[in-house]
Amino acid sequence: MKVLAIETSCDETSISILEFDAKKRCRILANFVYSQIAVHQPFGGVVPTLAKREHQKNLVPILKLALKKAALLKKRKNTISSKKISIIKEILARDEILQQQTLDFFTQYQKPQIHFIAVTAGPGLAPALWPGVNFARALSFYWQTPLIGVNHLEGHVLANWLPKEEKVWQKINISPKIFPALSLIVSGGHTQLVLIKKLGHYKVIGETRDDAAGECFDKTARLLNLGYPGGPAIAKEAAKFQKENPFSIQLPRPMINSKDYDFSFAGLKTAVLYLIEDLKKKNVNLKKLKPLIAKEIQDSINEVLVKKTIQAAKNFKTHSIILGGGVAANENLKFLLANEVKKQLPKIQLFIPETKYTGDNAAMIALVGWLKKKSANINNWKKLEADANLRL
Repeated sequence: MKVLAIETSCDETSISILEFDAKKRCRILANFVYSQIAVHQPFGGVVPTLAKREHQKNLVPILKLALKKAALLKKRKNTISSKKISIIKEILARDEILQQQTLDFFTQYQKPQIHFIAVTAGPGLAPALWPGVNFARALSFYWQTPLIGVNHLEGHVLANWLPKEEKVWQKINISPKIFPALSLIVSGGHTQLVLIKKLGHYKVIGETRDDAAGECFDKTARLLNLGYPGGPAIAKEAAKFQKENPFSIQLPRPMINSKDYDFSFAGLKTAVLYLIEDLKKKNVNLKKLKPLIAKEIQDSINEVLVKKTIQAAKNFKTHSIILGGGVAANENLKFLLANEVKKQLPKIQLFIPETKYTGDNAAMIALVGWLKKKSANINNWKKLEADANLRL
């Protein structure tokens, strides 16, 4: 069984093709992720309208690349009936750039051997989600291929079970013994603690009340003129810190001692702003202090994330902790979490995804789609919609 997946929840345009067999093994035939970092960098964050435009421009070219790599792209001239053209234009009415590219694609290539299509339906930025959803709907209609909408956050959880190498078969073995599990999903748009009773049964027990952790990294990096995306920029600057630095800075650890499992990082951003303004007033050389400030920002965010996660895992007596999301690529976070699990919860399993699967990618969407394949339907293209606020 071959699954084509599409991911456009934010600023990555991704298309993947995964193959599954009767032994519950999986291999990745193609996984392309086009990052829009260069497009959004001048603005210090994602601009939704620009993200939409980039998705429209790149979905068809990336689909061709994915099909070619999977040996599924075959040329054949096709004549499309006026009725089908009308329906395709209606599906892609909001996506004019994508509309013409899609029609050209359908006239030039034959239907590939794809058994069903999975697409991120939400959550995410609405302008970014719709091109992906509508493109999937158009493909499903024209190819007469079943379609399923997938929750982006569930993808981040299950990214831990993706094959480590492309084209290599790997057993998808999600053991029932790991449940109940606790997942820390941490990215630019989301920071959540999710209790997982069993696969597909999720309960959000804590989440950010304002800025997500990744958003805080972006905003504080901007204050320090470190560039975008903020997470990698802060981590890179923090790595320059020298212990013999004579200065001492202490930033707040927001809500670290609260009795709930919620997060709040807006105050940390404000604290960094006031700190920088104070240092400028004192004519302190800010450039020399950037590594120290970056390290303190990183420590503040990660210490809160780890303490809340460990406390929740203890209280709910979970058998495992599952890390997911773009911020899961942060080496300091992975080190702190692994260290605290070893010290405080040595009997539970810790799952950390491969770095290449921490960010937004369609491979994780394909895996979720396969696990929920019973929901795939040939008529889903008629009713599937993007939902920017989709909940687990």
